[in-house]
Order: sequence, then C-alpha cells, then structure tokens
Amino acid sequence: MKKKIHTYEGEEINVTYDLKRCIHAGECVRGLPEAFDINKKPWIQPDNASADAVANVIEKCPTGALQYEMKKNGRSEQPSSRNRIVLRPNGPVYFFGDIEVQDHEGNTVLEDTRFAFCRCGASSNKPACDNSHQEIKWKADIKADKSKMPEIEDEEHGKLLIKLMKNGPAILEGSYTMESASIGQHTSDKGVALCRCGGSSTKPFCDGTHKNNGFEG
Repeated sequence: MKKKIHTYEGEEINVTYDLKRCIHAGECVRGLPEAFDINKKPWIQPDNASADAVANVIEKCPTGALQYEMKKNGRSEQPSSRNRIVLRPNGPVYFFGDIEVQDHEGNTVLEDTRFAFCRCGASSNKPACDNSHQEIKWKADIKADKSKMPEIEDEEHGKLLIKLMKNGPAILEGSYTMESASIGQHTSDKGVALCRCGGSSTKPFCDGTHKNNGFEG
C-alpha cells in the first residue's frame, strides 16, 4: 500500500497527512475549518485551534489519512471497544476499531483505528480506497444478508484481522458490528469473506466472481 505523508508541526501537536489514503471525506474541513482549510497554504495549521480540538477532529477522519502526535501531554488515539464496519453506498467500507490488515502471506500491511477499504476493485492503492469508485461510476447498495453473520451479544471486541486473499476476497477474523441504514447494527464474529473485486452479486460478501473477472490484488 502506497504512502505519501506530509507533516505539519504545531506548538502542542504534530499532524501527519497521508495523501494516498485521503478520499476527501471532509470531516476535517467541516469540523475545524480554522485549522483545516484547503484554500490556505499550508492547508493544515495546527496552532489555529487547541491541540485537543485538532485531535478530536482527526479522530473523526474515516480513512486514517490524518494522524496526530501530542507534544505536551500523553493523549493518543485509542481504538473503540467495538469494531465497526460501515457500508457506504456506491463506495468503500469504513472500518473503525482495533484494526489489522494482513496480506496473503500473513505480513501486516496496516495497523490503525480507521481505514477505508476498497470494494469496487479499481483502486490503484489496494486494499485502501482511492476514490476510483467515482471514476468508474461503480454502484453498490448498503444491504447485507444478515443470515451469513450469526449474531452474538454486543460485548467488547478484541482485534479485528482483515486477511487479504491473493486476487480474492478479504476474510474477517474477530468480532465486529456491521452497520448501514439498511441493516441497522448487526454484531457477529463470523469469518465472512468481503468482496474486493467489485463484481459480486451478494455484496458486500464474496460470491467467487473474482475467479472469472480477472481481479488482481
């Protein structure tokens, strides 16, 4: 997975921005425009707001493109007690929680609390979304067959592994709550396979279409 990281230093907080993971969700510029303003250079000015206010907004960035490091206190971002999988219409899957992405050989690709996962199959930065779904006008609803995910009690979750199969789906390992306007909130620990090629007829789950459509990833 590619990275292009810029660092913005403040008196009390340093902010890093990974251009390759940003899909312009806009939480930063809407949430704290005095510190995040795309019409200014540099567009991130950490000292224009309190360090805690900057950190609060960064933690809302759904892609993980924005990160922070406090310089004068011990605050650091902590994963939530639940791993959340949020389905976006015609777009990525957002992961929130204690997330680890592994490649097909078991190597760790990413550890984070926030991640935008490509499900259209066209990203040039797989497994991360890069907004290619907009360019190809990819379509997908936010439904999910809950029968594929036997429900469990909504207890505290541990680490959620996202295991990438070579030229195939991503297998989940751990507890999670899948969310969308269509299915509400559904908590399971079933190791489902999420489609990465964009062609499945059972989205967000894999149906084997990747074997026939030449998906590489």
